[in-house]
Amino acid sequence: MANTLKETIAARDIVTLMSAHNPLSARLAEEAGFDGIWASGFELSAAYGVPDASLLSLTQHLDMTRAIIEQVSVPVVADIDTGYGNAINVLHVVGAYARAGAAAVVMEDKMFPKDTSLLAGGRQELVRVAEFQGKIEAAREAGKAHDLIVIARTEALIADLGLDEALKRGLAYAEAGADLLLVHSKKNTPDEIVAFTEAWRGPVPLTIVPTAYPDLTEEKARRLGKIKIVIYANHAIRAAVGALRVAFAQIRRDGGIHQVDKQIASVEDIFDLQRVPVMKAAEKTYLR
Repeated sequence: MANTLKETIAARDIVTLMSAHNPLSARLAEEAGFDGIWASGFELSAAYGVPDASLLSLTQHLDMTRAIIEQVSVPVVADIDTGYGNAINVLHVVGAYARAGAAAVVMEDKMFPKDTSLLAGGRQELVRVAEFQGKIEAAREAGKAHDLIVIARTEALIADLGLDEALKRGLAYAEAGADLLLVHSKKNTPDEIVAFTEAWRGPVPLTIVPTAYPDLTEEKARRLGKIKIVIYANHAIRAAVGALRVAFAQIRRDGGIHQVDKQIASVEDIFDLQRVPVMKAAEKTYLR
């Protein structure tokens, strides 16, 4: 079957993905005009109230990703962390996401279980290059019947292994069959990513996650010429936390909802996001 994300990548200079941790946040991202959804492991872990440290099960993440896919019309990219184990695990996992309708998976070269990338003092051990090449090849095999895109993610810069190691790993992952390479950085300026992009001579385009270096805008990424996907990886959950804190604090301060009710989404707005009008139209057609 056709993969619309491939068509979007071919047609656009830059493709933007917004994070989501449930179908509602995914619908809001689609409504805002993003090209696709990032089914974020970090966000879902936060929504469950646990660290992003390989604590959620495959079933928990897969079920939520499937729920998101069913409720939006834009492509969904699944964050599968380390692939839940070795290459045999990857065969099983990627096949499941492909059958669920994911347009792409992103898999990183850290050891299982992982620590989240931007955690100060986190464990950032990487697997051997050859081992990760095998995992990429397994992912391609598992997803080929569904035209799945495989994005390999190197954490070499996160692990402070340097530019040369990141470039070496990137080339090896492209050789193993990755469709794109995600290069991640924890620096608070874009310099490291810019240096990597300028030095990149690999045959596949790049994906970036500018969480730590927000000054690298889409226009600046476009001018670098080799970046195809920008992932806003955790902004849905961060925005939600901020908005909830403000609303909850005001309710306690006011001793009621008489003020905050004027500032938050209306119940009717939520009905629209739930597709209640579609349901009511169906009732008129089918309920007898």
